[in-house]
Amino acid sequence: MSEQHLAVIVLAAGEGTRMRSSTPKVLHEIAGLPMLGHALATATALGAQRVVPVIRHEKDKLEAYINAFYPQAHIVHQDEIPGTGRAVECAINAFPEDFSGAVVVTSGDVPLLDVQTIESMIDVHLSTGAGATLLSATFDNPTGYGRIVRDDSGSFRSIVEERDATEEEREITEVNAGVYVFDFKLLKSALVAIGSHNAAGEKYLTDAAVEILKSGSEVQALEVSDNWLVAGVNNRVQLQEVSAELNRRICQGWMLAGVTITHPETTFIDITAALAEDVTLLPGTHLKGITRIGSGSTIGPEVVITDTQVGSNVSITKSQIAGSVIDDEATVGPFSYLRPGTHLGAGGKIGTFVETKNAVIGVGSKVPHLSYVGDATIGEHTNIGAGTIFANYDGVNKHHTVIGSHVRSGSHNVFVAPVTIADGSYTAAGTVVRKDVESGSLAMSVAPQRNLAGWVIANRPNTASADAANKATE
Repeated sequence: MSEQHLAVIVLAAGEGTRMRSSTPKVLHEIAGLPMLGHALATATALGAQRVVPVIRHEKDKLEAYINAFYPQAHIVHQDEIPGTGRAVECAINAFPEDFSGAVVVTSGDVPLLDVQTIESMIDVHLSTGAGATLLSATFDNPTGYGRIVRDDSGSFRSIVEERDATEEEREITEVNAGVYVFDFKLLKSALVAIGSHNAAGEKYLTDAAVEILKSGSEVQALEVSDNWLVAGVNNRVQLQEVSAELNRRICQGWMLAGVTITHPETTFIDITAALAEDVTLLPGTHLKGITRIGSGSTIGPEVVITDTQVGSNVSITKSQIAGSVIDDEATVGPFSYLRPGTHLGAGGKIGTFVETKNAVIGVGSKVPHLSYVGDATIGEHTNIGAGTIFANYDGVNKHHTVIGSHVRSGSHNVFVAPVTIADGSYTAAGTVVRKDVESGSLAMSVAPQRNLAGWVIANRPNTASADAANKATE
């Protein structure tokens, strides 16, 4: 159908007390997005004229998220009247007067529901001319769900919430999945007609389906074949279960797309990450946020990468990386920590126990081990010696260090920023560089080494060292 005749309402007004959290339930994340983000992304992908999240509890936090990431959504606040029916009524009361067509209703705590399922549902709804179409699922243990009641011919008759159900109705295993498509005009009339005469004292959306049936229009209950698509989250146990299932599907999808994942049970990939063919992910790999991995790269084991661009044929081992860029053929790790603003050039290396931050490291340059590189620019084909510290902070301000190309710094150097070491320079081991170094120069700390003869024997008598020294001098 035309997007001008479709609206999607996303219910997100519940309090979510079973999460036992200061974070609103629908803002708890799975696979890199809040559950509400998954629901709004699916709703937006349908191309509807209006996407309407309905919120109430913790509305400031929910509004902040929606406005930041889905600014085209039309936020509606549910009033003090409880129930899903009232939430939908508040939403449609905010629709333009000339709107007509289909209204999809989903929930912000059903994150695995996909576009294809909703589109198929809409197609059936329109082709049959039904007044309402809803999804159902069959569970071995339907406790807590509203039951789908059918007549002898198998046609939909009603939905009975568990607390209102008879013992016979509670034996029904087909349950309401909480996903609907309504004809707008029939829905609006039905919501006016229903009340809150039930055990919960709420205005149920499910009663609207019964009212539409009473009006003479058909109501269909379509059973899904994959119950995970409609799995809701009410507590942290269910959050983990749904998260694990989504991750399994994400890993499976990438393996089918040409990625090798040796241990998918210990590999976690956010839905926002992207991988090229022939990437290999080893155990304990986490790819988070807007992360991109180029062809032929091997990531892992035990690597966490967040919001980072990784080129082709890169090797990263046992490291943590965030907000960085790593170009082709580079190597990182093991035990490296790349903080935001790091850019490692093609063929470069950041090695064992190295931390970097706001550092641009040029093509072919290496920081092999035991170093901190912060607020620095390093040219091409430069080698930074072991144990080097870029002293970027004077206690008040951060300062920048510039290292040229083809520079060789000695072990245990300290570069006291701001300082520039020009192309083709060397620095000697143990040097503290406080002044700029000209091209082709060797910088060294000039204090001579002093050896105090007999100091151990005189100051550490009767020790193993003194005994060894005495024997060596006999």
